Amino acid sequence: MIPQKDWVRDLVIYQIYPRSFFDSNGDGVGDLPGVIAKLDYLSQLGVNALWLSPFFASPNDDNGYDISDYRAILPEFGTMADCDELIRQCHARGMKFILDLVVNHSSDEHEWFRKSVKREAPYTDYYYWRDPVDGHAPNNWASCFGGSAWEFNEERGQYYLHYFSKKQPDLNWSCPALKAEIHELIRWWKARGVDGLRIDAISYLDKPADFPDAEGAPMPDGYVFPSLLTGRPGTHAYLHELNEKLFTPLNLMTVGEVSLRCDAELADYVSDERAEFDMAIPFLPPIAEYGQHVPTMLRDRLKTRYDVVPGGWWAQFMSNHDKPRQVSFFGNDGEFREVCAKALALVNHLSPGTPFVYQGEELGMTSIHLSSIDQYDDIGTHNDYRQRLLAGDSPEAAFKFAADLSRDNARTPMQWNASANAGFTTGTPWLKVNPNYVDINAEAQTSDPLSVFHFYRRLIALRGAHPALKNGDLQMLDGGNADVIAFSRTAGGETLTLAANLSDAPHAAPQGLTGEILLQSHERESGFDGVTLRPWEAVLFAAKG
Repeated sequence: MIPQKDWVRDLVIYQIYPRSFFDSNGDGVGDLPGVIAKLDYLSQLGVNALWLSPFFASPNDDNGYDISDYRAILPEFGTMADCDELIRQCHARGMKFILDLVVNHSSDEHEWFRKSVKREAPYTDYYYWRDPVDGHAPNNWASCFGGSAWEFNEERGQYYLHYFSKKQPDLNWSCPALKAEIHELIRWWKARGVDGLRIDAISYLDKPADFPDAEGAPMPDGYVFPSLLTGRPGTHAYLHELNEKLFTPLNLMTVGEVSLRCDAELADYVSDERAEFDMAIPFLPPIAEYGQHVPTMLRDRLKTRYDVVPGGWWAQFMSNHDKPRQVSFFGNDGEFREVCAKALALVNHLSPGTPFVYQGEELGMTSIHLSSIDQYDDIGTHNDYRQRLLAGDSPEAAFKFAADLSRDNARTPMQWNASANAGFTTGTPWLKVNPNYVDINAEAQTSDPLSVFHFYRRLIALRGAHPALKNGDLQMLDGGNADVIAFSRTAGGETLTLAANLSDAPHAAPQGLTGEILLQSHERESGFDGVTLRPWEAVLFAAKG
């Protein structure tokens, strides 16, 4: 009998970026023993699943998303024994453990690639190799990190494809031996106790056999992003096979990071009849959201995705390791930081699907403001800066753009207390700590019942107490103003209604709001007056019958 994953929709998933979470040994880098040390904090928060960004062996060209050995732990993160203990300790607390699997590409320092360079069987075709065309790269494809998506290897005398960094060669899923290797790898990690997989950059597995030039406007460096790689039929065939042979028989929860040409494609990955993923993280580069009117963008996205996905189930998130901090990017991290953090949390957790919490989000952590491009670690930030200069921006404008969108905004060390380095490490942190840690930190907030932390704790607990938050139908409501989002969730004779003013100005409240107030972002002040929503005021109502 095939196990039924009836537990998947009960999850509230907390994402940990291990390098920045907690350093147990003073080397300046977070590690697996550091995660173990903070599990009781996560239990107090109330999450019941942990997703850890990669901690495999890696040269760290892209901070662990370039894997050189899928069955080894990067020494600065700990040992395999530490990993086993972390999984055991999670299970002891009723938490699921979700592995971040990166199988669109590996590191160029992986044994597979080294042997493929030498044309050793069976590794010869583990990657995409092509001869030069007229002495140049096979086509005009752009890499996500700038420049050509092709790199010439002198030893093999051919170009290899890398959709991301040149140190991240794409794996060739059309090679049966490679595909079998990855299938076995998944079984190996399941045997170690892994409960689920978050699968990185999974929309690009299949490649067109003729590798045609990409169409569209070139980047400032002359190359064109190959949109023809996204969501090809072959990719869906690979994913369906993974589900049929591994995900379902092994009772593995799965979430795919997917790139979409339109929201309607989300259903291709998560609808029941497709039998691919339990849920998907729709990836949007921050540039696609930069400068948008946030309430309109969030409202339209929620409605469109609910309409196209049967059952309305996908990953609900505003922050992760690839995005700036939500309170800074979508909101106001100054005067209204606390109420803004709470309002955005209500919108995210009240929406259909599985809520994800990125480390520090539950404290209202903000993006960092560094003074020069040299202070940034992220390869993508440096590429954004370079591309803007090539496009004619001044150094000041290019720097502001790159800094606003930088992935390092989410990767600054977790702010545990007001001691040196925010209590993250006794050594020198690998990335600068945000100076506001003195005021924004876990120690202060866990002792303050009205903090952002305790708001998240109550919000997560509500999900377990109200079936409408998990299974309720969604109805969008007229907020009466473009800055106000309003919607309801209904199930089991109960309706929960949210009205949220996502702006710095007061607005009239929507008409007809009734029921018991369960949560409100302005909980430190006098209650909702029923007439006006203050700046970043969000109110959750429950009505029976």
